[in-house]
Amino acid sequence: MDGPAGRIAYRRRGDGDPLVLLHPLALSGAVWEPVVDLLANRYDVIAPDARGHGASGWDGAPFDVGDMADDLIALLDGLGLPQVHLLGMSMGGSVAIDAAGRHPDRVRTLGLADTTAWYGDDAVPAWNERADRVLATSRADQVPFQVDRWFTERFRRERTDEVQRVVTIFVGTGSEAHAHACRALGAMDGRALLDRITAPTLAFAGEEDYATPPEMGRAVADGVARGRAMTLPALRHLSMIEAPRLAELAAAHIEGRPLPDPAALQTVTGAVR
Repeated sequence: MDGPAGRIAYRRRGDGDPLVLLHPLALSGAVWEPVVDLLANRYDVIAPDARGHGASGWDGAPFDVGDMADDLIALLDGLGLPQVHLLGMSMGGSVAIDAAGRHPDRVRTLGLADTTAWYGDDAVPAWNERADRVLATSRADQVPFQVDRWFTERFRRERTDEVQRVVTIFVGTGSEAHAHACRALGAMDGRALLDRITAPTLAFAGEEDYATPPEMGRAVADGVARGRAMTLPALRHLSMIEAPRLAELAAAHIEGRPLPDPAALQTVTGAVR
């Protein structure tokens, strides 16, 4: 459907209460596929592509995290959804924080995987430098850096099929959109929005996530009225892709049930069988 900066592409599967999944930087809604497989039997799961990512359009203009949140609201309006459960990972979590803070009436529950509201005092130069590297380096040459951040060493060794699936999505993402999204994350400071979020919020991160370490999730949870945080053992930045059964953790949060032990949702290696 049409959005503020072009067409918004999305995937939709399942029945039940609407649940929107927002993807990480330089990927697309397709990255959520193993999680959707586990959630579509109880929710109407919607996984959009951010502007310039996947099959979504983009007018080429600079954008910020708030613009991506506006795209989300436009999608919800277009689908006729007054309220949704919202689950975002990495960049998608930052977008979810912005949307839930500026439009609290649209979000019933908020799940935040491996994400943050603010990358710190040096975020602008650090992310601008990263954006410059994105533009100066081929997509293929960026893969080793990304894969090391995304997944644990054991998962990379044991699940080469799944690693390659995510790499294929990454390589297919345009470098210009990737770079602009980097700059958007560097400029982001959503801390002032946290106390406006009314939805019950669960922030969780892999204990080995050095991109958005668990303390960043705890800072978000501490700033939200009904927030709680959790650290996931033996996982890195794409925690829910390495361990898709964490979908059960998200479902328990959505449904107000006791949260399961995340260690019980993964094998000792983190790979889900």
